[in-house]
Amino acid sequence: MGPGLRRAHRSATIRGGAVRYADRLVLRDLELNVGPRDRLAVIGDNGAGKSTILGMLAGTVPLAAGERAVELPGGLAWAQQRPAFAPGSTVEQALGSLLAGIRGIEARMTAVAARMGQGSPAEQAALAAQLGDLEAEYGSRGGYTLDIRLNIALEQLGLGGLDRDTAVDGLSGGERARLALAAAVSAEAELLLLDEPTNDLDEAGLGWLEDRLGSHRGALVVVSHDRAFLDRFAEDILALEDGAVRRYGNGYSGYLAGRAAERRSLANAREAWRRDIARTEAMLEANAFRLSAIPRKMEMAAFGHGAFRQRSRDHGAMSRIRTAKERLSRLLESPAPKPPEPLRFAPPFTAPPRAGAGAPNSTDDGVPQQLLTASGVRLGAAGTGPRLLLEQLELRAGDRWLVSGPNGSGKTTLLRVLAGELPPVGGTLAVRPGLRVAWLRQDLSDPSGRRLLPAFAAATGTDPEEAAAMLLGLGLFPPSALSLPLNELSVGQLRRLELAVALTAPSDLLLLDEPTNHLSPELAEQLEDALEGYPGAVVTVTHDRRWRGRMASGHARQLQLGPGGVVTQG
Repeated sequence: MGPGLRRAHRSATIRGGAVRYADRLVLRDLELNVGPRDRLAVIGDNGAGKSTILGMLAGTVPLAAGERAVELPGGLAWAQQRPAFAPGSTVEQALGSLLAGIRGIEARMTAVAARMGQGSPAEQAALAAQLGDLEAEYGSRGGYTLDIRLNIALEQLGLGGLDRDTAVDGLSGGERARLALAAAVSAEAELLLLDEPTNDLDEAGLGWLEDRLGSHRGALVVVSHDRAFLDRFAEDILALEDGAVRRYGNGYSGYLAGRAAERRSLANAREAWRRDIARTEAMLEANAFRLSAIPRKMEMAAFGHGAFRQRSRDHGAMSRIRTAKERLSRLLESPAPKPPEPLRFAPPFTAPPRAGAGAPNSTDDGVPQQLLTASGVRLGAAGTGPRLLLEQLELRAGDRWLVSGPNGSGKTTLLRVLAGELPPVGGTLAVRPGLRVAWLRQDLSDPSGRRLLPAFAAATGTDPEEAAAMLLGLGLFPPSALSLPLNELSVGQLRRLELAVALTAPSDLLLLDEPTNHLSPELAEQLEDALEGYPGAVVTVTHDRRWRGRMASGHARQLQLGPGGVVTQG
């Protein structure tokens, strides 16, 4: 390879790709071409196979069918969400493995340079040419400034003070992911594969990463649920569902428009199917009536033209009835798919609570009902200082609050206090009698062997038949999932279950802890829209920039957690 390296044809292509894990077909018939400057985003539910697509491009996931063709003289770099390193590796060794492509060129340059001055003149000339090619390749990959870029990346991603001799096994999952991210964006590879790169980043780190990616000269394929990130970087969206990939152009807005058009198309097809059934049934009924009007018996003398006309009418009606029945049978056997309905809160939210369950959400003069009052609330073990200090807070129906603060400041703890799960050790927390609280938790797990449908029925106070209709009507689960044990559900499925309960069981106060985690971008958009019609109070903890921006534009009030868990209002 020589100076013309960067001008070579560059692409990564998968044709007819399929991946199977044991008996499960994860992906099928994948057709994907990544051009030199493409910006692609892969989205879909947890476990759908998003990271698998990155592995297919990287060549670490074997194909059960199809072929992979990669021409990337400038290499590729992959920042995995959960990178694995050799047991006992130090941070320095882990970085070496992550940057093996460039470090390998370095090692070959050193080995060739060490042989210079040895052998015949012809051998020396060959070594000089080889070294020249390696130096050109190394330069084209940015090898001479790699360590500078790497040090900057580690510093900006919060790892600047990390001892390179530290065992990588001792790092947290977030630190290992950021280590891989720092190496990947420093490599200046022609193709960057990034798996949830904005997770675990603070505002400064996120800003630096986006600026760095904005100047990246190669291609980018990213798995992300960060809608603000998708809106900025994605030119095309690859939506993964049921093992198949559908490509949407014109960025994130084009994806949303495309999905909306698909729902309209399904709705139109469903309505046409229902009209066709109605017309066929009407035709069947009309011909059955005509047939019933034809006399079933005739006098023996009734021969000639009259008898012929009567038999013709009988035969024509029977033929039309038979045709209509066959058509109706075909229509009923092949129904048009019912389009998924956008998320919305169930009608019971508009009604006042049942008798004995508290007061309506407004007083007689129309003032929003007060739901909760906190005064001088303190939470924490005696002698350790308060983990939470909330001097004054009033929650009323219709309120929208956004909780902010650094990681570990107590945002989730605040929600638990508002939910009544953590009693304060000081101050007062006055709650309206019968207050109904629902929330989406950040920590999703259920070790029980309960099954999905009975769990939903119990949470919503409905019988199994009614619960099944309600749950399937939300479009969050297929019928085959209703019998799954909760301890076998993915975190994405558990989030959907919590979401289904929150949408269905009436509540006055809705607590949302990172509500967009584990939701597809489309569901996150729908949840935001659904909250517009929710009459109760909403308190949200989220890092989702798009969600925060929408709440800010809707004049949501701020609760800011500072050092020591002190809560201030803004």
